[in-house]
Amino acid sequence: MKEFFSDLGELISFVQVPKSQKRIVFYSEGRDSWIHLKGLIAEFLKITDTDICYISSDKKDPGLSLQDSRYRTFNISPGYILNWLFSNIETDVMVMTMPDLNTFQLKHSKYNVHYVYLQHSLVSLHMVYRKGAFDHFQTIFCAGAHHIRELRAIEQTYNLIAKNLIKHGYSQLDTIIQETANYTQTTKPAKASTHILIAPSWGENGIIETIGEQVVDILLTQGFKVTLRPHPQTIKLAGDKVEQIVRQHGKNSLFNLEVDMSSQASLHQSDLMISDWSGAALDYAFGLNKPVLFIDVPRKVNNLDYDKIGIEPLEVSIRSRIGAILALDELDNMATSINTLLKNYNNQKQVQLRDETVFNLGAADSIGAQELQKLINEII
Repeated sequence: MKEFFSDLGELISFVQVPKSQKRIVFYSEGRDSWIHLKGLIAEFLKITDTDICYISSDKKDPGLSLQDSRYRTFNISPGYILNWLFSNIETDVMVMTMPDLNTFQLKHSKYNVHYVYLQHSLVSLHMVYRKGAFDHFQTIFCAGAHHIRELRAIEQTYNLIAKNLIKHGYSQLDTIIQETANYTQTTKPAKASTHILIAPSWGENGIIETIGEQVVDILLTQGFKVTLRPHPQTIKLAGDKVEQIVRQHGKNSLFNLEVDMSSQASLHQSDLMISDWSGAALDYAFGLNKPVLFIDVPRKVNNLDYDKIGIEPLEVSIRSRIGAILALDELDNMATSINTLLKNYNNQKQVQLRDETVFNLGAADSIGAQELQKLINEII
């Protein structure tokens, strides 16, 4: 009941903001969305006099703490009040990293709102995401040419109205590249263990959900240092699997569990990532210029019709180019695969592939802010 009245108070506060001061609204599902929004918001505040309203469904979202005279924040939990707000919101432009708008509880506004989707991953848009996940956005910020090809193919296949597709880039990757450039790498002792970061996707076929214990056990037995970095959804939906691994290996000095997604330490300190179909693998390969070993669990498919558009998803086609693939029946050869991959890894090819794949490296936030202001100007 306390949360209900708190949400109601936040709703009333938002409704009372004059329309002229809420021409653009950012919606964040929580702290994991903020890492994709923060740079864009900061840049937008630099280049324009337009006010921003920021709505988050997570009281621990760092975006709620940003201080600026033209930036208002509102914390509204998932539920009836947030659903009502979405259906009745009055703003010119609404920006979010949440797909499936108008599919579940959060619906289009009855007013004329222009919806903008901001990518929170480099993966393709037609296999991992549900069918129709982007149908109700008018503008989509695209991280690379693959997103444009996929969206145009989806429009053609299903006879949809053409969307406004922006050659944006990927802010999270820009941040990782910058942090990598500024990161002071300590010299490893000559006999230090090779550090492996396990950062898979979530779902019934994910590494942690299926073979997590076995993978960690093999790596530790072979003398590797291991950091397990489960997806937040894995902790929420399969926390017992994570707990079992910690019970088994938590006292091993070579094992570490990392659940703080805002921490980048394990990314910089590790030598190689083990993953499956996670978008984090692309961030790691392109942002830190390090190899990824993909364990070939079944594909993460949320759209059974993904093959109808006739484009192989990026996360499928790129795996052997940014690392190597290990079959499920070859887990005992994991150590050999890791050592071979580290020995033969080609840094220059990785950089070239990254530059060919992602738009506007280092400038995504700047370009995104300009495009948002352009949208607002056109609407006004």
